[in-house]
Amino acid sequence: MASLTKWRRNNEGIFEPIGMNRVRRERLRTFLFGNRTSYGLIFNVMLYLLLIAIGFVYLYPLLFMFVTSIKSPSDLLNPMVQWIPTELYAGNYEKAYRVLDYPSKLASSLIISVVPSIFQTVVCSLVGYGLARYRFRGKNLIFALILATFIIPAQNTVIPQMLTYREYGLLGNIFALILPAVMGQGYKSAIFILIFYQTFLSLPKVLEEAARLDGASSLKIFTTIALPAAIPSYIISIIFSTVWYWNETYLTVIFLEGGIQSLPMQLSKFVQAYENLYPPGTVNIFDRLNEAVKLSGTFLNILPLLVLYFLLQKWFVESVERTGIAGE
Repeated sequence: MASLTKWRRNNEGIFEPIGMNRVRRERLRTFLFGNRTSYGLIFNVMLYLLLIAIGFVYLYPLLFMFVTSIKSPSDLLNPMVQWIPTELYAGNYEKAYRVLDYPSKLASSLIISVVPSIFQTVVCSLVGYGLARYRFRGKNLIFALILATFIIPAQNTVIPQMLTYREYGLLGNIFALILPAVMGQGYKSAIFILIFYQTFLSLPKVLEEAARLDGASSLKIFTTIALPAAIPSYIISIIFSTVWYWNETYLTVIFLEGGIQSLPMQLSKFVQAYENLYPPGTVNIFDRLNEAVKLSGTFLNILPLLVLYFLLQKWFVESVERTGIAGE
């Protein structure tokens, strides 16, 4: 026997089942607060507001730097001009470009940062693979020493390092940065060793055992099985290592003794270099040092790193998700 459905007329004069209001309330509740399979409108709005706030905190310094760097001297003196300059003024970048000696210092910065980073990444991957896949005496001691190199501040070991480099004639030479990286003792190498250790430790041993049964050597196993699986770790290590070598000026200045000047080093003495190029009393008001010129030099200093990130953004995000590593 068919069940009887009770109907009633709604406010619009349309007949509907009595339980229709309950269905509508449930749909509205799901739309606002979500359910087990989807998020509601309120959650999404709060999430996007939080992300916008976090993004603003990170992007505000860059936006302020860029907007100020393209202001003309008249815009800088005009309190009414805040975020939108009256004109795009490139004179600040021209002055900063000359003061930084940009082409020469950019080439030196790339040599100082990229070359040691490549050697450091390769060596740290080998060390991480050996610690993850082989058992030998003293393994725990090596782990302790690796962690000690990361925990102990570099300022505590810089004097014995400097004396050692001077004894071997490495001070003032690019090999003062390359040789430690080749030996697995570059800037923050312990982090990269641990990244590769965790990556190789998660690989199934069945693949290696099958390769050994087929007669593959240890080097063949590493190049054909382990290395392709660790591509995300390689990308993470190269990017972070390059950034840290680029930004590290304290140790670099000590080890290179001014023999090679990078962009961050030149930026640290930007005021002195500007006054040498534009002596006070010999220039007009438009060529005097101001905040726009300083910020132009700062923006030119970080521009290569921004370009590096945007070029590798896709692989960088994927690598972070797969390795579970967060930047500093």
